[in-house]
Amino acid sequence: VSTQAQVLYDFTAEPGNNELSVREGETITITNQTIGGGWIEAKNSRGEVGLVPEDYIEVSNGAEDDEWDEEWDDVKSSGGYAESEAGEGGAINRGGAHGSSMKITGEVGPVWAYPDYQLDCVVADPKKGSKMYGLKSYIEYQVIPTTTNKPVNHRYKHFDWLYERLLEKFGSAIPIPSLPDKQVTGRFEEEFIKMRMERLQGWMSRMCRHPVISSSEVFQLFLSYKDEKDWKMGKRKAEKDETVGVMVFSTIEPEGLPDLDMIEVEQKCEQFNRFTRAMDDGVKDLLTIGNEHWKRCTGPLPKEYQRIGKAFQNLSSVFISSGYEGEAALTDALTAAGKTYEEIAQMVAEQPKKDLHFLMETNNEYKGLLGCFPDTIGVHKAAIEKVKEADKLVAAGKITPSDKITMSKRASIMSYSLQAEMNHFHSNRIYDYNRVMQQYLEQQVKFYEMIAEKLRHAHSQFTTM
Repeated sequence: VSTQAQVLYDFTAEPGNNELSVREGETITITNQTIGGGWIEAKNSRGEVGLVPEDYIEVSNGAEDDEWDEEWDDVKSSGGYAESEAGEGGAINRGGAHGSSMKITGEVGPVWAYPDYQLDCVVADPKKGSKMYGLKSYIEYQVIPTTTNKPVNHRYKHFDWLYERLLEKFGSAIPIPSLPDKQVTGRFEEEFIKMRMERLQGWMSRMCRHPVISSSEVFQLFLSYKDEKDWKMGKRKAEKDETVGVMVFSTIEPEGLPDLDMIEVEQKCEQFNRFTRAMDDGVKDLLTIGNEHWKRCTGPLPKEYQRIGKAFQNLSSVFISSGYEGEAALTDALTAAGKTYEEIAQMVAEQPKKDLHFLMETNNEYKGLLGCFPDTIGVHKAAIEKVKEADKLVAAGKITPSDKITMSKRASIMSYSLQAEMNHFHSNRIYDYNRVMQQYLEQQVKFYEMIAEKLRHAHSQFTTM
């Protein structure tokens, strides 16, 4: 019996690779599932046959009324925790403790109400799993929240589902950065798996640090589902949530904060817009320069040091050929100096992984985060424009004076949420860049101290005349 599959994403075939171009929403027939390497062979409605990335398709299954259920593999006993354990280990109950309101307090300007306990999680232990009798392979990660210390298992698709839910629910009020880019080719290679895990860790840690997201039901479900039934019920509830988009502002409670003047609202919005655009430019500039420096450190620069080292050793060989007996100390020292420069070349090539890597990763995170702000700020600008038109609408009899007051109150609440979000962003930015710059410079100091030590040793080999 042939197996039908639905195409999830567009895929363009590369000429000469026996690949098949497919489009999102297209139905194809799987003709060979044993290709391996993340590929399957499929036939389209025109009878064309070729290879398609297996993660770009979803196998049709009429017996299931829930397309997610197929993607959710058998939940291992370690994947959740028993009902009796749910209250242990500082676990957060996904019930009344996480109501729908998003509180804002104003002691130091509008800020989100932060929990007493800072949630975090560890993404670890990537393992290759399989389904469909071993015909389909995937990587599964353990996610361990600090609240329960109980591991739950998730594939990349599950993280993608969480991202879509968070974006749909909170995207109008809170920038939700995209997940690390999905890659098909070589996705079981150790280096790629490690990199993806590191980036998923960064993404999850950032979500954990946000007081609104970390306390939301959908995020708590992702971190601490008890069993398959708990997951499926929570998943369906999240997908039916109607408090999404701009409706999320109806859940915000600016405690004790007065309504804002529309001029102030507009000024704050424009101030944040200017800053995020300027920072976006700065981050991209640093990424460009960092990438160029990385290439120099792993290419031309080590080669220059190697050439210097080789030149010293060649000169030493020439000196030895003189047959003069009194220069052994010099030729030995020259040879040692040459080898020192070859060692330095190797150090230079390896150094970016020890320091520049972390600086670049932080900037990549912020590039993704800053890329969300235009849409978020756009929602606020649209609300401001509506309030500006309110007088005309009242005059035209399209809305009542009471409606105008309501519109102003809503715009005020939206402004408080934007200010709370920017305060959260700034505090995280200061923390992140302090931390990563300290780490970068500490490694740079160690690097140059090691080079200095090697050069001092090479220097000591020469006789003081």
